[in-house]
Amino acid sequence: MIRSPFGPQGPSAAGRPPSQRGAGSPLGLHRVAEPDRAAGMLPQAAWRLDPDPAIGPDEVRVRLRRLNLDAASYRQIREAAAGDPAAMRAAVLDTVATRGKMHNPVTGSGGMLTGVVEEAGPCSPLGLRPGDRIATLVSLSLTPLAITGGLDGWDGRSEQVPCDGHAILFGTSIAAVLPDDLPAPLALAVLDVCGAPALTRRVVSGWTAGGRGAPGGAPGTGPVVAVLGAGGKSGSLSAAAARQAGAAAVIGVVPGQAEASLLGESGLAGEIVIAEYDEHCMPHRH
Repeated sequence: MIRSPFGPQGPSAAGRPPSQRGAGSPLGLHRVAEPDRAAGMLPQAAWRLDPDPAIGPDEVRVRLRRLNLDAASYRQIREAAAGDPAAMRAAVLDTVATRGKMHNPVTGSGGMLTGVVEEAGPCSPLGLRPGDRIATLVSLSLTPLAITGGLDGWDGRSEQVPCDGHAILFGTSIAAVLPDDLPAPLALAVLDVCGAPALTRRVVSGWTAGGRGAPGGAPGTGPVVAVLGAGGKSGSLSAAAARQAGAAAVIGVVPGQAEASLLGESGLAGEIVIAEYDEHCMPHRH
């Protein structure tokens, strides 16, 4: 078993040593600290979670290596701090200290993390072992965590936040064990948005397999797929998945010329549309 990076730990608030905690809910209901857990609120909807490092028999404690803020949360933090790294670090630390999770109170979003398994309860169904290097596939908005230190290794220029601390996974959490040759930054970049391209592939493949075709096309030729935000990570991977699954055409919708140029160079979309919706500009094609 990996030695805890938090040093010798005394009894928890409940009077039990860190490795001993009573059985709880596989949904993490027992980790809800505010409002009162008796209300039965799920961790994502709760205002504050309990990141006590003591784990229950079906929980897993993970030593944090890196947080990956979702795009909306990172953008909001950066804009609110006017790009100042110190202010951005303070915003993340304040959110985690206040809420016991990285759940942006403005955007309502979280992200994901990478870390190393420290301890796994004997009844955990996740199949994780101490020493496993993992990426979580559940949102930070429902993951109890605590950060130690001041995030000095984060310059605020990326949504990936190197950090130390711990996180708690429930019985229903999802995590992927990372191979040794997959760097953590790359793992976060891909796994952070893995759901969107997978769903795109499933929908397009199902459409084609069902004998339906594109409007005006032969049955089974695949649908025309429009990807909103096709210049981003999730959008570009979804465009690639649509093409590989047999889409008749892929239309990429982006907010500006810079994204349109990058998307055009990638060749992922057959047609690119710049759509700028505000009081000054109606959508126009590129």
